[in-house]
This record gives sequence, C-alpha cells and structure tokens, in this order.
Amino acid sequence: MDFAYTPEQEQFRAQLVGWLDEQRAAGHIGSGGEPASLDEVVEHGKVWQNRLYEAGWCGLHWPKQFGGQGAGLIEQIIFQQELAQAGSPQLINLLAVSMVGPLLIDHGTETQKARYLHKILNAQEIWCQGYSEPGAGSDLAAVKTTAILDGDAFVVNGQKVWTSFAQYADLCILLARSDQEAAKHKGLTLMIVDMHSPGISTRPLTQMNGDAEFNEVFFDDVRVPKENIVGEEGEGWKMAVAMLMYERATLTFLRQLQSRVALNDMIAQAREPGPDGRRPADDPMVRQKIAQLHIESEALRLTSLRHLTKQLRGDPPGPEGSMEKLFWSEMFQRMMETAVEMNGSFSMLAPGDPLAPMDGRWPHLYLYSRGRTIAAGSSEIQRSIIAERVLGLPRAR
Repeated sequence: MDFAYTPEQEQFRAQLVGWLDEQRAAGHIGSGGEPASLDEVVEHGKVWQNRLYEAGWCGLHWPKQFGGQGAGLIEQIIFQQELAQAGSPQLINLLAVSMVGPLLIDHGTETQKARYLHKILNAQEIWCQGYSEPGAGSDLAAVKTTAILDGDAFVVNGQKVWTSFAQYADLCILLARSDQEAAKHKGLTLMIVDMHSPGISTRPLTQMNGDAEFNEVFFDDVRVPKENIVGEEGEGWKMAVAMLMYERATLTFLRQLQSRVALNDMIAQAREPGPDGRRPADDPMVRQKIAQLHIESEALRLTSLRHLTKQLRGDPPGPEGSMEKLFWSEMFQRMMETAVEMNGSFSMLAPGDPLAPMDGRWPHLYLYSRGRTIAAGSSEIQRSIIAERVLGLPRAR
C-alpha cells in the first residue's frame, strides 16, 4: 500500500491548512470558547458551515454544477484530517451534505435540485432523518408510519424516534409506508417533509450526558405534496439504502479521526500534574492502557486505509463497514473509560469547575460513548452481519 500523496493532493492540503490557520487567527476556531448549550452549538454550527461554504470547502465531493468541487475520495479524507486536527466543529448539516444532497443529485428531480441543494451547503436549511421508529430500528423495513395518497398529496401519520436535531430541522427525509398490502420492502416511499407543516410535533429526549439532540417526532395528518417524493412511489427501500451508502466512503475515517484527537488530548493531559499534583502517566497501568489504545487506534486507521483502497479500485462495499463500526465503537468506550479512570474522583467534576480535568470533557464524552454501540446499528447487529457475510454462518432466528 502506498501511503504517499500526490503533489496535487499535498497542494490541496496546504491550501486548506492555510485557510484554517487564518480562521484560527481570526478566532473562528480553537478560541477555547465552547458553546454552552445545544442552541448555541446549532447557531455556531450554521455560521461555521456557511463560512466553509463561502470559502469553497463545503460539499467538496459534490459536482461543480451543484456548488461542490468535484473532489475525489482522497481529498475528502484530507479535508476531514485537517478539520479534526484544527479542532473544527463538524458540519451542522452533515446529514444533508453527506447523504441527502448526493441522493438528490443522483435521484432527485430538477425542481428538487434547484430548490434544496444550495441551502444544504450554506446551512440555510437544516435537515433531519425520519427513519427509525419505536418498533423499527434495526429492522428498518418494519416502519409503520403511513403515507396515504389523497389527491395531489400524501397524508402522513405515525411516529419517528432518535431523530437527531429534529427540533432545529427545517426539512426531513422521511421513510413511510405508502402501500399497506405490498411486501415489507416493497410498500415504502421516501419523501421530503417540511418540518414546519401543520401536524408535526417534536419532543426532545434528554440523554444521560445531559444532551438532547435526539427527538421523538409525531406526524398527525401531515400533508406532503406528491412532488416531494424522491425516486418513485414504492421505491422507498431502494432510495433509503442508496442514501445510507453515501456515508460509507468516509464515515469510518471521521470516527477514527475524532477518537484519535481525543486520544491525543488524553496523552497530553496524562503528562501534566492533576489537581492533586499527580501525573497520571507516572502510573505504569495508565501508560499500558494508553499504549494499548494507541495500538488499537492505529490498527483502525490502517484498516480504514485498506478499505479505502478497495473503494478507489471500484470494488463494491462489503461488510467492512460493520467491522469498522463495531471495532471503533467499543474501542471508543474503552478509551473514555481509561480517561475517567486515570483522573480518579476528579473525573466526576462538571465543566466550569476549576479542578475538572480537561474542563469536564471526560465525563461528558464517557457518557456519550455508551450510546455509540447502539447508534447506527447496535453491536449485536454488526456481529450478526459479520457472522453471516464474513464467516458464512447460518442466519440467526
């Protein structure tokens, strides 16, 4: 495997690093002032994404005629690497930039492209994803939310859950059952729903780390114009799977980079005296655990590069997404457990406490990590996929 970048790719990196340095000097990133609430995170995120868009860095992989740069997979990876190293927040409209936009580019009507794509890139309109339901999480084809055609519109009734940022969203990409008689995978339709429509209500779900970006969303006789269908009526399963495939290309790199940044922060903090004057790195057990985490992080990086090579060769996606997600999520939990353990009782201190290591980030990230083995497919589901598609074991009943 060749780890070298071409001169053109290195030039791309240098331009990006130079721009990020300008943003840091202007106080737009790395200023130390973290948003104190989810409302502030969203507002700050909109401003930051629009700044990326104005500079030509948002939606790099989109075709130029739709506002992107037509960049390749390597440039996308470089972009993620440098943003993570710079401490940049993630795109607030990441779902739409990475998944909804490419789906509309490939399968949307010309009217839909003209209406939605520009406002995705500049974060003028925020999107959420209406997939999971109380009885349809891992088995997405079991959705029960209905969309019944009535004249020139569908009437939608039902409930979605775990809908990230629904309370801030302007639009929802919704999977609903439009044919009650068809087979489970055949009676679905994917559609765009205006979240400001009458009959939609959201209820935030507070997580154990205090965040509330997840929501329950209720649809009560919500009318959705027929022209808001993506693809064809009854092709919802095909469209839903296609949309999920768009995120596979760079998702593992994003996860790996975020966890590597957290690991580097942990190493730096372990070398400094804590509130009790003790350096965590002086404990041989702490050093051993951090060394093991570094090995695992590097193994994930190299595995991601191997799978990236497959994609660059044009090979179809395989079960590697499940392997990487399973390994990363459980590794991230071990990483946060180590961060909490090495700071002892000081790890319980919240942000704002002068004695809190890393300004209280570790307990927040530790609690956040508990959900990573559930979100985007639980570890049990990932193990079943690996067992069936890699090991050739019979399907679970």
